[in-house]
Amino acid sequence: MMMVPSRRPLLAAVLCWSLVLFAAPAAEGKVHHHTWDIAYRYKSPDCFEKLAVTINGEFPGPTIRATQGDTIVVTVNNHLETENTGIHWHGIRQIGSPWADGTVGVTQCPILPGETFTYRFVVDRPGTYLYHAHYGMQRVAGLDGMIVVSVPAGVSEPFSYDEEHTVLLMDWWHKSVYEQAVGLASDPLVFVNEPQSLLINGRGRFNCSQSQAAGVGCNASSPECSLPTLFTAAPGKTYRLRIGSLTSLSSLNLEIQGHSMTVVEADGHYVNPVRVGSLFVYSGETYSVLVTADQDPSMSYWAASHVVGRDRKTPSGLAVLRYSRNESDPPRTLPPAGPAWNDTASRVRQSRSIVAHPAHVEPLPARPDRALLLLNTQNRINNRLKWAVNGVSLAFPPTPFLVSMTMKRGGMYDQQKQRPPPETYDYRSYDIASPPAANGTVASAAYRLGLGSVVDVVLQNTVALNGKSETHPWHLHGHDFWVLAYGEGKFDPDKDVAKFNLRDPIMKNTVALHPMGWTAVRFRADNPGVWLFHCHIEAHVYMGMAVVFEEGIDKVGRLPKAIMGCGRST
Repeated sequence: MMMVPSRRPLLAAVLCWSLVLFAAPAAEGKVHHHTWDIAYRYKSPDCFEKLAVTINGEFPGPTIRATQGDTIVVTVNNHLETENTGIHWHGIRQIGSPWADGTVGVTQCPILPGETFTYRFVVDRPGTYLYHAHYGMQRVAGLDGMIVVSVPAGVSEPFSYDEEHTVLLMDWWHKSVYEQAVGLASDPLVFVNEPQSLLINGRGRFNCSQSQAAGVGCNASSPECSLPTLFTAAPGKTYRLRIGSLTSLSSLNLEIQGHSMTVVEADGHYVNPVRVGSLFVYSGETYSVLVTADQDPSMSYWAASHVVGRDRKTPSGLAVLRYSRNESDPPRTLPPAGPAWNDTASRVRQSRSIVAHPAHVEPLPARPDRALLLLNTQNRINNRLKWAVNGVSLAFPPTPFLVSMTMKRGGMYDQQKQRPPPETYDYRSYDIASPPAANGTVASAAYRLGLGSVVDVVLQNTVALNGKSETHPWHLHGHDFWVLAYGEGKFDPDKDVAKFNLRDPIMKNTVALHPMGWTAVRFRADNPGVWLFHCHIEAHVYMGMAVVFEEGIDKVGRLPKAIMGCGRST
């Protein structure tokens, strides 16, 4: 059995929830209004022309900037003609606005072609965040960008810098979303395979001679795929780079030739500064790093993103760090080669090095009220290849969980039809190095959490049916969690709980589950609503690698009519 601590008193749970309600700053912030027309446009981000989802014609979308306590209002007009949409505000906890999370099938119905939907939410914490499509696999086609939330005037951060810039990392395919999705649902499965390009701030370079019909649909002289400038530096100045990854498959390593980086923020939380030669970053993660322009200003320097964790078949993404006196030509040196793609040990070391800043440690409860041990496996279910968690592959119901649960229409999801999803698995006898023997099941079930309760989640990695184990970045909606530990091999609660960092764990919303290892996190279920917890690789969540948490659903209140209108009515 797993840890079985005593439950917290109900009074403590109510108190925790009450503190959430009154934690917002007393002063009201500004309201920022945005109107977005979402439409397909022909774009050539890597020289190869294809359809991309754009925001007001832009790809990637515009960076949203606000100050802590401000309200963001985004009116979305869906001009995709034949395709639904929905936008998730990644890292924004949506306290008091769970219907604005933008997760189709969980918190809202899709925005249909020709329809308009308005998101309204408060950015209650400073930091670096993201937004992206959360309908099917639409993120593969674009519709993404960054959110920058500044500290209020008069509030200082535990580091200083002269200027800041955003760096959005993506991977890019020439196949359409539909081709990829159909392949993943086919028998036999047709995997998406490796991306054709890596993009930095929406630009990359594909070798047009490799296209099936050389020169057709590919133009190496297109200004859209010109070599991007990461930023232009002045000697001696220090720059804050707000880095976000919205890759659909790839784990990355980012390197700036000749320059070290100091990590100071992760997912909106201040880090005890750690200096790195290059930064490993996983899909859904954000970091702030400080870079000092301390190299020869007569030269320019490569910035490169490299695939890690998978056999490297995609060319590195490239940009240029220029100095103010420098010419516009590319660097005269070769781009950096990057670390070995299969160097898992270095990636685990970086993960363990990221802890909370000493002056900004968020105290965590000493023990959980509930512990979930979640086994990630690849299964064959109903003659289809699926990903499953404790043998259950998540299916998004036609009526969003938030709607059906709030309105007590249990027949719309599977919770009333079957047992709840398993909280653990037979970890004592399970061989994580062997593909699963059980087929598993597909369900729309959810975990019900006590409001204000403390929950530990241990994610356990295994090998897939192809005999390989890969990195899974897991993202939790509606919360931040304390990252307690990363471990190798199979988690043993009798031994490994003692390894948890209860002193200065960093808080994040996205965490890496490394190959053949485990990752432990802790969070407080203090945000009434229904929240998705899932692998941030698009193909994996599409194939079922996700769970749903419900907490305090009776405290949500009246739902906006705009999130309803799909699925069953009874």
